[in-house]
Amino acid sequence: MLGKKPKETGKVVLLELDSIQPSPFQARKVFDAQELEKLSGSIARNGLLQPVTVRKNKQGQYELIAGERRLRACKQAGLTKIPAIITEHSDLSSAVLGLEENTHRQQLNCFEQARGLKELIQMWGCTQAEAAKRLGMAQPTLANKLRLLTLTDQQQQICLEGNLTERHARAVLALEDEKERNAVLEQAAKRELTVHQTEELVQKLLLPPVKPKKTVMVRDVRIFLNTVNRAIQVMVKAGIPAKAVKEEKEGYIQYTVQIPTAIG
Repeated sequence: MLGKKPKETGKVVLLELDSIQPSPFQARKVFDAQELEKLSGSIARNGLLQPVTVRKNKQGQYELIAGERRLRACKQAGLTKIPAIITEHSDLSSAVLGLEENTHRQQLNCFEQARGLKELIQMWGCTQAEAAKRLGMAQPTLANKLRLLTLTDQQQQICLEGNLTERHARAVLALEDEKERNAVLEQAAKRELTVHQTEELVQKLLLPPVKPKKTVMVRDVRIFLNTVNRAIQVMVKAGIPAKAVKEEKEGYIQYTVQIPTAIG
């Protein structure tokens, strides 16, 4: 039988794991299985050293604000209760706190962070510049992070599986063609290219194709070639087995003319 439900806020209390609902504002979607296993083992040996943070939602349920990894690891360790700090936060402040915790702990990959930032801006209903001020972030930095969401799910997955950085991902944004973006990211992952090498690869694709140089023949040269051809034709018609071999070299045309000195 459960004891009395804690009513005090700001204090550490024990909550049933199953009574805590996941945060609807959790930007993090990928959880490393090995890291969870390590944390679970540590919790099993030493207990949870840092409580999770929860709030009461409109339905009166406990809703997680911060500590998704800890909550999952406690379940994995077989615990039934977890120490938690109950706080009072609105949807907006709950989303901000969750994002800040993940960002400061570097638990979010660059795409999850971008999605979290986008959701905050939508909740605030403000411009990027205003959001950057509230988050203590330079506006160009915020804009660059949001631009990552223009990459397709496939491209984002290539980055994550290939351990490519945010700067690798930003480098291909200069390319408009989706296939070219895919190709560059796949090469960067397969060949373990640096950011600089990836940027060079992108720049090569952005250069206009080199058109083959056309050989422009001046009018006088054409006249000369026609004269040679006609002379050979005249000799052949006259019964002289003359021959001419034409070879185009770099920068010039070579004609080899053979005229027999005796006709047998």
